[in-house]
Amino acid sequence: MTELNVPPREKNFVLWRKQTTIWIYIFFVALLATSCTAPAPTQPAKATAVARNEILWDSWGIPHIYGIDAAGLFHGFGWAQAQSHGNLILRLYGHARGRAAEYWGGDYLDSDRWVRTMGVPRRAEEWYQAQSPEFRNYLDAFVAGINDYAKEHPDQISDDVKVVLPVKATDIIAHGQRVTHFTFVVNSGSVKSQAKDWHPDGSNAWAIAPSHSESGHALLLANPHLRWADFYLWYEAHFIAPGVNLYGATLVGSPLLSIAFNDYLGWTHTVNTLDGADLYELTLMDGGYRWDGGVRKFEREEQTLKVKQKDGSLQEEKLVVRRSIHGPVVEEKNGKALALRVVGLDQPYSAQQYWDMGRARNLAEFEAAEKRLQNPMFTVMYADRDGHIMHLFGGRTPVRPKGNYNWARIVPGDTSVTLWTSTHPYEELPRVVDPSTGWLQNANDPPWTTTFPPALDANNFPSYMAPRFMHFRAQRSARMLMEDPRISFEKLVRYKHSTRMELADRILDDLSSAVQQHGGEKAKRAIVVLESWDRCADAESRGAVLFEAFFKELTQRAGKGGPFAVPWNEKSPLKTPGGLADPAMAVAALEAAADKVQADHGSLDVAWGKVYHLIIDKVDLPANGGPSDLGIFRAAYFGRTNGGPMQIAGGDSYVAAIEFSNPVRAKALIGYGNSSQPGSPHRTDQLPLFARKELRPVWRTRQEIEAHLESRKVF
Repeated sequence: MTELNVPPREKNFVLWRKQTTIWIYIFFVALLATSCTAPAPTQPAKATAVARNEILWDSWGIPHIYGIDAAGLFHGFGWAQAQSHGNLILRLYGHARGRAAEYWGGDYLDSDRWVRTMGVPRRAEEWYQAQSPEFRNYLDAFVAGINDYAKEHPDQISDDVKVVLPVKATDIIAHGQRVTHFTFVVNSGSVKSQAKDWHPDGSNAWAIAPSHSESGHALLLANPHLRWADFYLWYEAHFIAPGVNLYGATLVGSPLLSIAFNDYLGWTHTVNTLDGADLYELTLMDGGYRWDGGVRKFEREEQTLKVKQKDGSLQEEKLVVRRSIHGPVVEEKNGKALALRVVGLDQPYSAQQYWDMGRARNLAEFEAAEKRLQNPMFTVMYADRDGHIMHLFGGRTPVRPKGNYNWARIVPGDTSVTLWTSTHPYEELPRVVDPSTGWLQNANDPPWTTTFPPALDANNFPSYMAPRFMHFRAQRSARMLMEDPRISFEKLVRYKHSTRMELADRILDDLSSAVQQHGGEKAKRAIVVLESWDRCADAESRGAVLFEAFFKELTQRAGKGGPFAVPWNEKSPLKTPGGLADPAMAVAALEAAADKVQADHGSLDVAWGKVYHLIIDKVDLPANGGPSDLGIFRAAYFGRTNGGPMQIAGGDSYVAAIEFSNPVRAKALIGYGNSSQPGSPHRTDQLPLFARKELRPVWRTRQEIEAHLESRKVF
C-alpha cells in the first residue's frame, strides 16, 4: 500500500508492514461512468526483423525501442530512461550504493546505514556474477545506454548527480534490492521518512475471462497505486526486437518491464499480504547471543561511511554491522537485540524471469517462468488471447515452524526451533486458473476473496500464508464485477475510474436514521447534504468532503472497538462490516465534522475538487478519487506541501486496460506523465486526462507510431 503518518525506525516498520499487511496494487469495477471512446483496433506489431537500433518517441513521450537484438534493445531502454528520468535514476543509484551521504550530505546518512546493514552493495556484486554471461551482457548494455546519454547530453544532467556517473550493472541490482526486498517486503524508517504525506495503500487488478466479456475476449486491468515521487514512479515503454513485442511499464531504474502485455498475454501486479520478513529477539551473552542452550558469535563487519560536509570535505564514520544466523541486527537495548530475516536474498534472477515472462506466448510458457519465484512478493494477475485468466499469490512465503508463535510480531530467536530455512514452492501457493465465475480481482486483499463464489478455501493452507479480511475497496471491486455479467472494453475503462464510495452505501442510510432519532438542527442540516450527494468523489461531488470528515471523526471517537455494529465476517464478506455501533456517537461525530467543514471551507456542500487538487509544476486541476478506506476504487491520496492546498501525493499511477483480441486493443495512462526531467513537456501532459478520467490510446504498430512521432534517435 495506509496513512499520512510515517512509522518509526526500521524495527517498527517491519512490524507495521506485517500488521497492516496491505500495500500497493489491483483493479476494480463500478456502476458509475464517464464515457470513453476506444481506439480503433490496431494490427499487432511484427516482432520479426528490425532494421536498426533506434527509439521512436511518440507525442506522449513514450519510447518505442527497436533493437536488432536483445543487447540493442536493452541499450536503447537505458538511453530512454536517462532521457526521461536521468536525474532521478542517478540519485536512486547513489542511494542503492549506500553512498548517498558521501554524495549529498548528512541528511542521507540513515539511508546509507540501512542499505549497508542490509548488505545491499555486497549482495549486488554477488548477484551480478551469478547471472549468465548472456544476461550480464544485457545488463551491461542497459547501463551503457544511461552512460552514453549522459556523455552526449551533459547539459541535461544536474551537476549534483553527475558524481554517480558512470553507472554500473551492479547499481541496477542494488537498486532492485533496495526497492523490492527492503521497501516492499521490509519497510525501513530511512526509506519511508520521505513519505510524510503518502498513503501506501495498494493497487487494483482484474482479469476477465471470455465468458464474462461482452466481446468474448479476455480482458486485463492493471492499476498499481503508488506515490507520485521517488523510486515509486512508473515508466512506460514499448520493446520491439526479434521475438519481442512487449508493451508496459516498470519502476524507474529497472531494466525490464514489470507490468506488461504482448500479442498473446499480459500480467499485472498488486502488493499482496505476503509476510516475507520476521524480527527475532536475541539475548546478548559473552559478545554473542544465546543459541540452543549455548552462545553463538555474531558475524561482525566494520565499514567506513563518508559524509559530505557543507564545505565539500568528507568526514568518515564507522559502521559496525553484526549478523546473527537470522540476519543483520537492526536494534539493540537492555541486553537484547533484534535481527531481521528476509525472504528472497538468495534469488538473483528476477530480471531474467521478467524477460522470459515478457516473451511467453501462452499460459504454460508464462508459468514456466513464474515458477522460478525469483520475485519475493506480489500478486500476479494474468490474462491471455486463448481466454485463460489466473490469479497467483506470488512470492516467497517462508515455511514457518509449527508452534504457538505470532509471526506478525517479534519471535524468540534463541532457539533453532523458530528459525525458518525454506519457502513454499509454486505448487503450494494460493492460485486460481479459469474460475467458473469468469472473473478475478485483487485490491490488496488476501487471495481468498479473488472471486465469488470463492475458488480457494483458506483452511487448506497454513494460517500464516495470508490473513482473512476484505476491505471496502476490494468489496467495491468484487461487487462491480459481480453485478455486470458482460463487461466490454469501454465499460472496463469506465469502471476503472469509479469513485463510488462503498462505505457510504454501507452506512449512510443508518446514519440518516440515527440523525432522525438523536440529531439536532446541525445534524439535520448536514444529513440533508449527504442524502442529496451522489456518493462519489468526483470533482463536482458535493457531500464527499463532509462524509470523509465524518468518518474520520467517527473512527477517532470509536477507538479500538471500531465504528461498526457488525464486524467483518468471512461468511458474509460483501455485506460486512456494517451498521453503527453507537448511533448517538455517530450523530455527534457528524455534528463535529460539519463544524470543521463549515469553518474550513465556508460550506457543508463544498465540491470535492475545490478541496483536493491535481498539481504538477504550474498545472492545477480539480481532483477526483479518494482514500481507499472509503471504498473508492479510483484511489487517490492527498497531502499539503509548504502549507499549500491539498494536492495529490499518490494513488492511481500507471493504468492499462487491455483486450486480448486479435489484434490486441489497449489504452493506458500515467497521471504524472512519462518524464521527471526539468522542462520536459511530458511532466504534465497526461494530467488533464487523469482529471477527465480518460485513458490514452496505446500505439504499437510502426504506422501508428510514425503518425504520432515526436522525435527519433538512431544508434
